[in-house]
Amino acid sequence: MGSSTGLGVSRMRLPALYALLAAIATVANIGAQDLLLRLYQGPWHVAASVVLGTGVGLVLKYVLDKRYIFRFRARNAAHDAQTFVLYVGAGVLTTALFWGTEWSFDRCFGGDRLMRYAGAVLGLAAGYWLKYHLDKRYVFRVAASGAQA
Repeated sequence: MGSSTGLGVSRMRLPALYALLAAIATVANIGAQDLLLRLYQGPWHVAASVVLGTGVGLVLKYVLDKRYIFRFRARNAAHDAQTFVLYVGAGVLTTALFWGTEWSFDRCFGGDRLMRYAGAVLGLAAGYWLKYHLDKRYVFRVAASGAQA
């Protein structure tokens, strides 16, 4: 197989594992959005669903990336919180990409829910690709100072 990444996952398997974890987080995100839309039809229902889905996907993806992609272990709860703040910070740009794509599809396709979800999946895929590179370079590298297993 491919050479080791130093994380216990071969270079050939890392993209597949990352894609699988991104898909899991994407399903959780879209699922949370859809659930909220089924339960709430009031003003700002689309915005509320996107915010909820983003939160669900963000927390799940952090836990999955931390454990399975970067094999990161925080020294303590404060260190984990600091790392999560860095993770969220790195995600601001990628979230803007995701939201912009989803809302663009929503507007372009007249509010069609399926097309909005297609835009969400496209935006999430592009965002997750960028997010991996930001996390690898800035989040888990900086936060890992002595904390990696």
